[in-house]
Amino acid sequence: MGRWLPIAVPVIAVIALVLAWGSKPGVGLAIVLAVVLIATVLVAVHHAEVVAHKVGEPFGSLILAIAVTIIEVGLIVTLSAGGDEHAATLARDTVFSAFMITTTGLIGLSILIGAMKFGTVRFNSEGSGAALATLSTLAVLCLVLPDFTETSGPRFSPSQLAFAAIASLLLYGLFVVTQTISHRRFFLPVDPDIETGAGPIAEPVTEDDDEVDEHGEPPTLGATLASLGLLLVSLVAVVGLAKLESPSIEGGVVALGLPESVVGVVIALVILLPESISAVRAAQRNHIQTSLNLGLGSAMASIGLTIPAVAVASIWMPGQLVLGLGDTQIVLLALSIVVSILTVVPGRATKLQGGVHLVIFAAFLFLSVSP
Repeated sequence: MGRWLPIAVPVIAVIALVLAWGSKPGVGLAIVLAVVLIATVLVAVHHAEVVAHKVGEPFGSLILAIAVTIIEVGLIVTLSAGGDEHAATLARDTVFSAFMITTTGLIGLSILIGAMKFGTVRFNSEGSGAALATLSTLAVLCLVLPDFTETSGPRFSPSQLAFAAIASLLLYGLFVVTQTISHRRFFLPVDPDIETGAGPIAEPVTEDDDEVDEHGEPPTLGATLASLGLLLVSLVAVVGLAKLESPSIEGGVVALGLPESVVGVVIALVILLPESISAVRAAQRNHIQTSLNLGLGSAMASIGLTIPAVAVASIWMPGQLVLGLGDTQIVLLALSIVVSILTVVPGRATKLQGGVHLVIFAAFLFLSVSP
């Protein structure tokens, strides 16, 4: 990436956002804003990787996951403020889409790319298993249980919603402590040259290993802080531009006769694009553990942080918050959890596992447009 592009693009995005804010973009302006949006997402990836290179794993993945989730929450709350019928289910559709995109699309593509280049890819089953267990609990607690409570409709009562929000925050906080402090070793990339049997796979690659230093020396503190600031600016610009584009997206969905839940899918795809690109790049370097950290961590942050934030916002937002999934979505969620468990437990994966995840992802996309 050119020397000035990482600085110029966020500035251009903010200027475009300010000039277009409050307007209803026509076709021409919508296309221009879409191009700026994509460019800003790519620049956000660059700055996120600079920060990640400085702080190392798993902190880099955690920073990006939390930053993107904050933007996701802002976008959901902003779009839900309109109070139309779809506003009640937008949070559910976006969070579920984020779960499916990360656990099947992002992880499947990363494994497939890594396996095609390196054969069998390896990762820490302990860390990935812990992340998957936490994510599965959050998903079932927040997105499945509302369908089976005595409250009328697929929604929680106020007290149940408060419990789910508090439990989600506690689970996510406990996982962050485990990932970054008590068991950080479980979430580091492993040495792919060490062959072992079932159980813990290989030794973690530390920042002192030659293999990790593939981008040269870590950036200076000043460069890291500058990238962190530009990353935040880029993410804010992304959510603002996405909001401006949302009427065009919703209009296109209606014109094509697609279900309104497709809007949530599109939002999740845009929001998760930076992490998806970072995960694929990590897979190309045979750091599948980093890809798993990004995928599972993003989905976990999406549920563990978004649901509590939306629960609080629902106090003054019009309408009731619907979180319970439909029958088809529950089946896809259950299938994704089972397949992810079978992928993670051995601590190694091949092209087959990547292909299986991607087929489930394709089924999710197809059933989203043709339920």
